[in-house]
Amino acid sequence: MDTLDGMKTVVAVVETHSFTAASERLGMSKALVSKYVGEVESSLGIRLFNRTTRQLALTDAGRSYYEHSLNLLEQFSAMVDNVTGEQTSPRGLLRISAPVTFGEMKLSPIMPKFLQMYPELNVEVKVTNNAIDMVEEGVDVRLRIGGVADSNMIARHIRTFPLILCASPAYIEKHGMPETPEDISKHACIIDSNFRVGKQWPVISKNGDATTINVNSNIAVNSPKAVQEIAMAGGGIAMIPEFIVEGAIKAGSLISILPDYTTLEFGLFAIYPHRKYVSRKVRCFIDFVLEEFSV
Repeated sequence: MDTLDGMKTVVAVVETHSFTAASERLGMSKALVSKYVGEVESSLGIRLFNRTTRQLALTDAGRSYYEHSLNLLEQFSAMVDNVTGEQTSPRGLLRISAPVTFGEMKLSPIMPKFLQMYPELNVEVKVTNNAIDMVEEGVDVRLRIGGVADSNMIARHIRTFPLILCASPAYIEKHGMPETPEDISKHACIIDSNFRVGKQWPVISKNGDATTINVNSNIAVNSPKAVQEIAMAGGGIAMIPEFIVEGAIKAGSLISILPDYTTLEFGLFAIYPHRKYVSRKVRCFIDFVLEEFSV
């Protein structure tokens, strides 16, 4: 067993709290994970974990080994990147997490370009709207809508995306075009339950005057794509991220409402662990999305 492999295996077991999960993260069998951990313990003459049928607990020696291993693996990665220099393409596996709709509509179409730029990388993209533990799941970088309060993470702002008000041509033809924010309160509206504002939609005029619209709605859904589909089917007025509906608006399937007003907007951030050294593969990916999504 290579010493680095032993350290990587122990780190994976600690961070995933399981030999099985560590094997999945490392792409090796559970038996090999157990063997590597046993060889580390045997070579050092210590016990890293207290094992029971129900839990896996670090010993004091195990915690010390884990913390020193993290530092050494970080230094090793830095050394490899410094020695190979910028001329060499980053290698290895890059794990990325992104929100479902953004991952499907905006991130996926640009991944072939990223892989053409860095052909020696393997990429694993996980699209989910659920909260994740980046360390436990081995995620290198997470694209997230909204910032992060975790002091162990760094949040790099990528871009701000606006939301817009829109409805289908058929709905507007039947119910009329709203001319003022107050008019919207007389219409049927579609609620995206991902947004905390609920039925109180904020709008701001060109002059900076802010108004809150108390909207009427009998439908709420927790997917912006579903909101778009309901709106295109004539279900009412919706407040949807612009990047989702820009194609439908160009095609005439949806019509922008109160275009002289602005409403909510959200920030897209790249989040990664707060460490002294950020691997080159992570830096390359963040630089790439900054370039791709810059306005």
